[in-house]
This record gives sequence, C-alpha cells and structure tokens, in this order.
Amino acid sequence: MKTPSKNTTGKFTLLLAGLFALNFASAQNITQQQQPFQGVVGKTLADSKESWTAPIKAPKGAPNVLLIILDDVGFGASSIFGGVIRTPNFDTLASLGLKYTNFHTCAICAPTRAALLTGRNHHYVHMGGFAHTSLSAGFPGYDGRIPSDKGTIAEILRENGYNTFAVGKYGLTPDEDATDAGPFDRWPLGKGFDHFFGFLGSQTDQYQPDLVEDNAHVTPDGRNLNTQITDKAIFYLTRQHKAAPDKPFFLYYAPGATHAPHQVAKEWSDQYKGKFDGGWDVFRETVFANQKKLGIIPANAVLPERNPDIKAWKSLPEDERKLYARFMEVYAGYLTYADNEVGRLITYLKTSKQLDNTLVYVIIGDNGASKEGTFNGDIDRSVFRNPVSEEENIKHNLEKIGEIGTPDAKQTNYPLGWAQAANTPFKYWKEDANAEGGTRNPLIVYYPKGIKDAGSIRTQYGHVIDILPTTLEYLGINPPEYIRGIKQDTLQGTSLVYSFKDANAPSRHKTQYYYIFGSRSVYKDGWKAEVFHHPDVIDLSRPKTGTVAGPAVNNFDTDVWELYDLKTDFNERINVADKYPEKLNELKALYDDQAQKYHIYPFIDWEDVLKGRIHHLPKEQPASSQVN
Repeated sequence: MKTPSKNTTGKFTLLLAGLFALNFASAQNITQQQQPFQGVVGKTLADSKESWTAPIKAPKGAPNVLLIILDDVGFGASSIFGGVIRTPNFDTLASLGLKYTNFHTCAICAPTRAALLTGRNHHYVHMGGFAHTSLSAGFPGYDGRIPSDKGTIAEILRENGYNTFAVGKYGLTPDEDATDAGPFDRWPLGKGFDHFFGFLGSQTDQYQPDLVEDNAHVTPDGRNLNTQITDKAIFYLTRQHKAAPDKPFFLYYAPGATHAPHQVAKEWSDQYKGKFDGGWDVFRETVFANQKKLGIIPANAVLPERNPDIKAWKSLPEDERKLYARFMEVYAGYLTYADNEVGRLITYLKTSKQLDNTLVYVIIGDNGASKEGTFNGDIDRSVFRNPVSEEENIKHNLEKIGEIGTPDAKQTNYPLGWAQAANTPFKYWKEDANAEGGTRNPLIVYYPKGIKDAGSIRTQYGHVIDILPTTLEYLGINPPEYIRGIKQDTLQGTSLVYSFKDANAPSRHKTQYYYIFGSRSVYKDGWKAEVFHHPDVIDLSRPKTGTVAGPAVNNFDTDVWELYDLKTDFNERINVADKYPEKLNELKALYDDQAQKYHIYPFIDWEDVLKGRIHHLPKEQPASSQVN
C-alpha cells in the first residue's frame, strides 16, 4: 500500500480537525443539550476543577403564551365578529386586545394545525391532507408525517426555558402510529410538549372520546370533553406554578368544539330556543348588518347571493324549519359552552395573577363553517352508511329530533344552509381552499402589558404560519439553528408584531397559496386567483345517492380560473379574470412556482381518494422508509 506523503497526511489531519471543530460548533448550537465540560480533570480531586451544566432559563419576566384554536367556526358565528351566537369571553379578550379581520387558515383542520405549530406551509411539512391512512399519500407533501427538521413552537419554547402543555385536539399523528405501542415521536410529547391530554385524531365523541394522556390512552370520565380538557389545563398550570412560579408556560388549548359531533348539555342549547326560527336568510342579513356596524367589514360591502343549491328558508315546510332550527340551537349552545370553558381558563389565570403576563392568541376556527352536515343535517351518519333519498333523510331526522346534540347522537352536524350563514359575509365553506369562506377566520391577540391599542381592528393580511414567528419576535427568541441535534429548515411565516402598534402599517405577508383536494388559490398583494375544483365524486353535503359535486371535470387542466381584486372586492363577488388576463396569467405562474417550491404537486382530489387511486402505506413498512 502506498504511504501517504507528509503533505497529504497534514491535509488529512487538518480535515479531521476541521470536522471536529464543525461538530463542536454545531453542538454549541444545540439548545437544552448537555454543555461541553468546562473544568479540569486531574488525577486527584485536588488538581481538578469542577464544572456544572447551567440549566436553560427563560429571561426573567418572560410572558406566558396561551394559543387557543377552535374547530369548524365560520367567520360570522361569534358575537365579537358580528355573529348572533354569544361568546362573551372572546368579546372581553377582544375588547382589551386586537381583532384581526384579514387572518387566514388552510381550509381544513390538519393542514391548519401543522402550519400553525411549525410556522411553515402545510405541504412543506407533509400535511397536504391528513395524517389519516385513508387520506394521506406517499408523496413529500402528503404523507402526513411532519419531519423533525421542521420543529414546532412547543419544541422551540421548551428549548428556551418554557414548560409546554397541550390539551384537546392534536390531529397530526399518523394513524399507524396512534396505538399505545407507538412509535411516539409524532405524538404531542414527541413534538415538544411536556404533557398532553386530548385526542390524536380529527374528531371524537364528546362524551366517549378516544382519549389520550401523555403517551397512552386513558378512560374518559363521562363528562363533556371540553370540561375535561379545561380541568386538565388548569391542573397542569396550577402544578407548574406551585413548583416553579417564575417559569413561563406555553399552553396549546385546542377543543374539539365546534367540530361534529355537536354534543352539548341542554342547559346550553336550550338558551337558544326559538332564536333561529327566522332561518338562515335572516341570520345572514342580521350578521352582515352587525359586521358593518362593528367595522369588521367595509361599509360599502355587499352580501353575496345565497348559494343556489340552498333553498330559501321561507320556501321550506314547517317541519323542516323546526328541524333545522333545532340543529342550529344545538350548535350555538355548543359554541357558547366552548367560550365558557375558555372563560374558566382565563378566570384561573386572572385569580392566580398570571393573566397580565400572558400573551393570548384566540383563533376562532381552523377553517370556515363545515359543509359536512348534508343539506338536511346529520344525527348519526346513517345517511352515509346507507344512502337514502332526501325525503327519507328528513323523516329519519325528524323522528330523532329530540336526540340532536345528546350523547346518543354520534354525528350531530347542522345543514349546509347554516354553514353558509355562519360564514357570513363570504361564499362557500370548509375545504374550499379557493374561497375566503373556507380560509378566513377571526384572530384575537391579547397582552395588556404590551398591546395598548385595546379593542382596535387590524386589517393586515395574516396566516396561521405567522403565529410562530410573531411569538418568537415578541419574546425576543431567535429561530433555532438546531433542535435536539437536528438542523432546522427555514420558517415561512411573517411576524405580525409590526402591526401591534400601527393599525395602518402595510401588510408584510405578501404571498400565500392554498390547496385542499383540488380547490386552490394564490394571493399576492391584494389580488387572488382561484379555482373551485369539482371532481366527479359524491358530494359529502348531499345525501341523495349519485348526486355529484359538480360537472365531471376531474382533469385539472380544464379547471376554470377566477380572479378577484380583494382591495375593492374583499368577499369575492366580482370575477375580473376577463378584464385582467395578464394579471391572471401572472398569478397562475406564481401558483405553479409555489406548487413546486412547497411540494403541492401532484394534485390530489376527492375522486382520487374515494376511487382508491392513492396507494396507502402498507401494513409492513421497512424501518428506513419511516424516516423523513
């Protein structure tokens, strides 16, 4: 064997030294890891010098962070944003904080939550659809497995001296990992939370939930889940405050409310007896007027026409009006009850003298109001298991009207007419990533020690990916280069801190894409190009066998793009694609660029899902393929 020359050996030695130095420097950037020993080790204690690892501590007086996100609440449901459903605790927080009226989600739950927790676009963190086996796909944007190089807000704050807790809905654990055998790296505790109490899936029964505490399933106690998670949150915070009163906390509070099943005690739903007898048309007009009065929407705004598939309330037979009104009474009680549970949490923070130093975000909905309740409402999913005619579905629901909202009704969800009403002043609803009705949700930011413009409105464009960078900037924390030894990818959100003191500051979040099951859009500087994709599949909102969501145009190339100038037409009433073809082409090209950059391709829609075109994760998966 040829002996290396002295010069070659020297270069090799320098290379090793360089690699060692690089690794040492990298280790220095790994927060919350054992620090390198700084002392001296001699042969005896007398000629040695001790060195102790200093624990990571948050800066003295660092604010607590409370992040609240509700489920399936339309823009126009809550009273603070003009709705007729009472949310007094949200009203109070908003009156002492800021109301963001131009804030956006991803149009459906798991993508929104993945983007919220990571500060990155949902396809970029592999959550283009869901973590459910039946709705994920084996592509980088869709496999439902958030990579470790895209750390969560919980991981970052824990590495900076915070205790971290999560209660309620998680929704980001792959189905195949969600047993008590794990693996647990994609359970909440594997993503930065010290403790978790809630459910891992997208929805659960509110009285018999699929309940998890930390890394194991537990038996629910029979009470409504919202009460259980609030009690557990207060327990976690009380225990921590007693043990380490100066240590800040991060609490992610994510109730299942108001996702189906709408289940709530009659003491709440009966508060709304007769309140919705006027129907969804009157509801929309009332809410629209309230929103103008409150300054939530422009004074010159026009209410879009009722969706042509939804019947006028006055045209419905009396028994149908009675049935549909009861569905909405239950929903309204459910939302007011959820607000009350948030109020219990806020009251605890106030009485324990922690509220004044707590930065609170309230996102009222992870998407627009749900269209999943069919045209006639749903009580027990029998319409989906055994598709029936509209007349049979109405008859079935009328026979069970007394069960709506009770523990016996396993799928209570209101009719589609109420979904459009709850989304006032927008068109369309949940899952429609093309439309503001699917993606625009209210945001409240509360922190009395630092936000002085109490009760005012902010119109800057925002998105759930902005919450993480907003929090880091406000707390004075730099995005980490490493988390637990793994080099971190870049954030994609834009901090909203610039808007806290200046209501007139121009928006800094300039571009944002949206995509859910084929429906898609892209926003840039007040312009929005969008496609309402209609695959030839059975529409979940329609009970009648064979009814399809639209014309058979599953070929994405034939989808018709629309263009809206949101600066003058905020609720997308006037399609100006023909008037500004160059602007439309510019935005279509931008969408293609975003699709390649953030792993939106290949396009996947409901037809691909329901017709079995997605090849799901096999039961026996090689270990190497689990790593991403």
